[in-house]
Amino acid sequence: MSVEVGQVLNGKVTGIQSFGAFVALEGEKTQGLIHISEVSNTYVKDINSFLQVGQEVQVKVIKVDTEKNKISLSIRALMPEPEEKPRRERSERGPRPDRKRGTLGARKRAPQQFKSEPDEEGYSTLGDALREAMNK
Repeated sequence: MSVEVGQVLNGKVTGIQSFGAFVALEGEKTQGLIHISEVSNTYVKDINSFLQVGQEVQVKVIKVDTEKNKISLSIRALMPEPEEKPRRERSERGPRPDRKRGTLGARKRAPQQFKSEPDEEGYSTLGDALREAMNK
């Protein structure tokens, strides 16, 4: 193999699998693999939406394993880095009233028992009233 890391080569997609695409390198008697994570600088769910068999591609060699005769290729390495959205400081966002603080990992508490003063009929809780009604 006369391929070196950092080289930019042209090639043709010879096969596509769910994990990546095989590319026959122009001027070489070998092929390399573009892993699905190296196809684009955006998320790739289905490689078939980015590459087709027979498509001409320009790739960058990112790894050469001479012992295993494997060449790792990347299309993403030739793309400009995506612009990052500026992060806002927490103070700019303000409080998030829809979220309760301190609830993650907290134990569930038993429901509190509320008792009131006995009413005119002498019942102090709804449970007392229900028990009395069921005993009749």
